[in-house]
Amino acid sequence: MVSQRAAEVTPFLAMDVLERANAMDDVIHLEVGEPDFSPPERVFETAIDALRAGHTNYTAARGKPDLRRAIAAHYDREYGVDVDPDRIVVTPGTSPALLLAMAALVDPGDEVVLTDPHYACYPNFVRAVDGRVRTVPLRPSDGFQPRLADFDAAVTADTAALVLNSPANPTGAVMDGDTLAGLADIATAAEATPVVDEVYHGLSYDAAEHTMLEYTDDAVVLNGFSKRFAMTGWRLGWMVVPPALVDAVNRLAQNLLICAPNFVQEAGVAALETPSGRLQEIRETYRERRDRLVEAVTDWGLDLGYTPQGAYYLLADVSHLPGDSLDIATLLLEEAGVAVTPGVDFGSEAAGYLRFSYATDVEAIETAIARIERVLETELN
Repeated sequence: MVSQRAAEVTPFLAMDVLERANAMDDVIHLEVGEPDFSPPERVFETAIDALRAGHTNYTAARGKPDLRRAIAAHYDREYGVDVDPDRIVVTPGTSPALLLAMAALVDPGDEVVLTDPHYACYPNFVRAVDGRVRTVPLRPSDGFQPRLADFDAAVTADTAALVLNSPANPTGAVMDGDTLAGLADIATAAEATPVVDEVYHGLSYDAAEHTMLEYTDDAVVLNGFSKRFAMTGWRLGWMVVPPALVDAVNRLAQNLLICAPNFVQEAGVAALETPSGRLQEIRETYRERRDRLVEAVTDWGLDLGYTPQGAYYLLADVSHLPGDSLDIATLLLEEAGVAVTPGVDFGSEAAGYLRFSYATDVEAIETAIARIERVLETELN
């Protein structure tokens, strides 16, 4: 028999769309956040050298000391924040880090406050530990930035954690320092823990990036190598945890994950040593793609209402078109050969939207724009 917990897990529609698209010919993928860049060459070389040197055995569950020290140095270099390497737990991707965070913080029946829109999988992580989801609406008129008063009203005595994401999927919004500081204060007053997904850090264009660790040590901060370093299939992430949670998270990691791959951890050290110039070039390329797609969405007559500041997504309002967002995404896949994600995947506030990913080359984006324009003119007018 399937457990009730498993039965309540909803599909990840972006992956459903990807599976359908992969079974078709000549499809342009704007549905998933898969960077089209390659990792730095030194990352490949380090991984190969580590394999040849026999770095294929288990490591400590919390990760290799060299990598944890490199991550701590990253926080000092990027944000001026002093992080004890003993507070860092390395994980096989950022999603397992979120699972550890929920398991460490949430008891059955506890509430976890999410934004709406939110990353599609967040609610399922909460349900996996028998927590309850409570949401705070975000508005395109605010650039999908959270209002502190809304969070203050949503947090109760039953709130165990606030799950935040900046730069955000699916909106591309980037929280400023005052907002992060205010959310930290709200969490502290409620004796709740901010769990902040910062996996898109390094991919902001029009806003300064701040880590929650600038404002409180009583937060769980998640990050990884998939987005910034285009290492999605390498499965390497990390979490910084409050001192009081270190032992509990380490025990959970020992039992649930064992460890991240040894040789990949060596490659992670090399990735963190990547010269800043290369990352700046990647950011500028994403900015150009964003600007082109924003221009196209406006030309199509779809209401954007904001400009994404980071990550590589935008939400376009299609609520005025016939059918729901799932219908329209299906039409674009079948008639235009362009895969996009229906907004319903990201919460009720995004149900009338489509998410477009611009993590693909500009030639493909131009072709997708022309195809979508044709379908909008012939099928939806």
